[in-house]
Amino acid sequence: MDISIFLAKFWGWYMLIFFFILSYNPTRINQIFDDLKNQKFSVLVAFIAIIIGLLNIIFHNIWDSNWTIIITLIGWMALGMGLLLFIFPNQTAKWIKYINVKLVQIIYVLLFMVGLYLLNAGYQLVDY
Repeated sequence: MDISIFLAKFWGWYMLIFFFILSYNPTRINQIFDDLKNQKFSVLVAFIAIIIGLLNIIFHNIWDSNWTIIITLIGWMALGMGLLLFIFPNQTAKWIKYINVKLVQIIYVLLFMVGLYLLNAGYQLVDY
């Protein structure tokens, strides 16, 4: 299986699942932000984000002008957020919370739409 197809399926399902969890229980996002104040949790999240970002970038650093660039950007965003959380944990947590509060509905819609788009690209359900 092509790595782009595999990652499209993975990130598509991940985004849809995350969307439905947050839609069903929106207090989870506040719990995550509260937990980010804990240094141990913040370091753990940073390490996981760095690992996921690096693996995504190493296996899929494709800058074509089609749907595959979304997967590459997800990897770079994960790596960037992981590094920021590791280097500047308090400032990054405040910044993420501020953006989430201001743009929460846009973020939810993006999770849903990008997830569907990636699943369509991975399973090739609808031709485009």
